[in-house]
Amino acid sequence: MTEGNFVDYVKMHVSSGKGGKGSVHLHREKYITKGGPDGGDGGRGGHVIVRGNPNLWTLLPLKFKRHIKAEHGGNGSKNRSTGADGADVYIDVPLGTVVKDSDTDDVLFEITEANEEKIVVEGGMGGRGNWHFKSPTNQTPRYAQPGVDGQERNITIELKVLADVGLVGFPNAGKSTLLSVMTAAKPKIADYEFTTLKPNLGIVAYRDYKTFVMADIPGIIEGAAEGKGLGHYFLRHIERNSVLLFLIPADAKDIVKEYEILLDELRRYNPEMLDKDRLVAISKCDMLDDELRAEMKAELDKDLNAPYLFISSVAQIGLTELKDMLWKTLNV
Repeated sequence: MTEGNFVDYVKMHVSSGKGGKGSVHLHREKYITKGGPDGGDGGRGGHVIVRGNPNLWTLLPLKFKRHIKAEHGGNGSKNRSTGADGADVYIDVPLGTVVKDSDTDDVLFEITEANEEKIVVEGGMGGRGNWHFKSPTNQTPRYAQPGVDGQERNITIELKVLADVGLVGFPNAGKSTLLSVMTAAKPKIADYEFTTLKPNLGIVAYRDYKTFVMADIPGIIEGAAEGKGLGHYFLRHIERNSVLLFLIPADAKDIVKEYEILLDELRRYNPEMLDKDRLVAISKCDMLDDELRAEMKAELDKDLNAPYLFISSVAQIGLTELKDMLWKTLNV
């Protein structure tokens, strides 16, 4: 998925259909006098429904849809004929989508299962025809109910990426390079910070045709939970990952401190993130000689409170072991 095609935030105005009017009709037929009221009911207005589509990975199809309107219900007619219901409108979204009321910022619902449907605005009820109102004292009612107006709402649709493994790290830690090596994804790679501006997804092929999904999350910096750098805009994508893979380069000044800073940013954004399984990958290990690597390992064994391994995406070092660790952690 290219960066430009990844859309994870959309605002729109949705309107349901108005209910059809009930009919005011008196039966007229040859040889039948005073047939009485037979006006039918109006049809229901169309709903606007959000539906989970497992084949979608982004909100791109909704990017330019700012107004969505459902069809109005049909009016009732003679012979107690009910008007047609207005056609419902479906908004297909990827799994992991949250729908909010834009005006109050309240969460309306989340879509997490395939073909799950939630009504965001209900269509208006159709009005009742005049035959409902006949009585011994009112045998020819000449009135019927109008249809109920539809509903309108401003909504915000947010995608929280559903991935098995989320890559977490500072800018330029090598996350995009790792994703490009382990999957068929082609993220943007360059030697400057914040190269990745949108999450990238890739499918990692494992043994016996097994697969799992890996997501490259834009770089986090200290203070991201307060809005620094790219802010917490992309931290929400990590909420849905099963395993967090922290990527820290071997040439970092203090690997343990960097890990603790990243962990603290996640805790400040959402403490529940600390309940997720965590692995640490020390990237760019091809620049280490055996002596430096042994010295670094001894220090990490003592101070790093998480399982770790050394990898190099460019030199293809440790990637098989990394896949094994991730698969084992995912299937504990």
